[in-house]
This record gives sequence, structure tokens and C-alpha cells, in this order.
Amino acid sequence: MEYGSIEREIHIEAAPEIVYEVVSTPEHLREWWPDDAELAPMPGATGTITFGDPAKPDATVQALTVVEADPPRRFAFRWIYDDGDAAAPGNSLLVTFDLVPSGAGTLLRFTESGYRERGWEAAVLEEMYRDHVTGWDYFLPRLVGYLDRLVSAP
Repeated sequence: MEYGSIEREIHIEAAPEIVYEVVSTPEHLREWWPDDAELAPMPGATGTITFGDPAKPDATVQALTVVEADPPRRFAFRWIYDDGDAAAPGNSLLVTFDLVPSGAGTLLRFTESGYRERGWEAAVLEEMYRDHVTGWDYFLPRLVGYLDRLVSAP
């Protein structure tokens, strides 16, 4: 199996402008992905996402760095890098949301790459990749469900 990148294409019944807001702003991210998010959607900005109760010691807090913010076409960030390091190719994973108008909706092209470049030993690489496949297979449908509720709300 190749552990190079995770790629998904999803059609969403919402305009690219709405989808962009939902994948790039903390108030929307909290609705479908992490339990908490603090970031500014502008290139070079750093922030954090938290899984679990931020007040509890078992919460997972992960830094991220926005690398591209081109509304309503593309939002990309790097994450999964060591504390104290600046995110860069080779020490982090790159998540990209490409948004393409499609009829009245949006084709979302999701990619998470950089697994091999991290230099992890084979067992760690495989575990991280499989863990992220499972995670994105859970969270991306939540993104679609949240957008469906958002655009159908009165």
C-alpha cells in the first residue's frame, strides 16, 4: 500500500464561498472537525485545534500553520509537526481543500499529503496514515452534514 497521500472528492450542495468559510474559520471548524479551534485564515498564521475537552489533560492539542488562503478556491494548512518547529515540507502534513464550482454546488477536492516526507519508520508511517484515513473518513461526512444543515436553515 502507498502511504503518500489521502485524497477525497465530495460534491456539496453549497456555494464555494460558503464551503470556504466552513473549512477555514474556527466557528465553523468546531461544528464538524475539532472540539476547539483557534486560527486566523490567512497565510502564515498559526493556531491550534483541540480534540477532546480542552480543560482535561487527555485533550490532544495540535498546532497548525495556514499556508494558503485563496477564497473561495483554496484553503491549505500544515499540521502534525513537533512543538517548537516551524511547519515546513518534510516535518509536517499538508491539508488542502480545493473548491471548484459545480452546478449550484461545489466539488471539494481534499488532500492530505507529506506522510513519506516526514521520515517516519515504516510502522509509524503506516499507523499514522491508517489513523488519518479513519479520521478523515469520519470527519469529511460530518463536514457535508454540517453544510447541508447550514444551507437549509431558515
